[in-house]
Amino acid sequence: MISRRGLLAAALLAASPMALPQEVQDFSPTIEQFRQIPQVAPYFNTAYGYAVWRTIGRGGIGIGGATGRGQVYVGGQVTGFSRLIDISIGFQLGGQAYRQIIFFQNEAAYNQFTQGNFEFDAAASAVAVTAGAQASSGTAGSQASAGASGTGQAAAAGAYQMGMRIFTIATGGLMYQATIAGQKYSFTPVGQ
Repeated sequence: MISRRGLLAAALLAASPMALPQEVQDFSPTIEQFRQIPQVAPYFNTAYGYAVWRTIGRGGIGIGGATGRGQVYVGGQVTGFSRLIDISIGFQLGGQAYRQIIFFQNEAAYNQFTQGNFEFDAAASAVAVTAGAQASSGTAGSQASAGASGTGQAAAAGAYQMGMRIFTIATGGLMYQATIAGQKYSFTPVGQ
């Protein structure tokens, strides 16, 4: 059994810049998976940039956490690395793995994300679902689901909030709660 102190120490170590990958990795299979979803594809053409995580692991029984390593892109080029960390206390049970992409509507949103540590507020949420069935997106309390067929709900899910738009794809596991609220993101530019 992991103590709260042990969980906190592991989270702090995982969030440290030293834990970030310092070499650009091939995230193209994950990016392509997102591109294949009709509701997500248009964002690749209109967004200023995006951050993508090919695997985020989340688990908890009362006390939970999530972590993942990602890369940040502008113009199709990696500009830096991001580490996601989240510790939560409350009703939660299970574990899951998922992929996540955050689109930046403009340079201001990109700068907000990449200037030090960025955190989503308590109202932010997203539900992870299987890529074959549907995509889910949200920020700042907005949550919309649209089927892969790209029908009417997709249009309703198109707005940026806080200059960002988040999509998640579940890759395994089952968890009662999946949120982005409280997730913290660090950023390290390429070459540092």
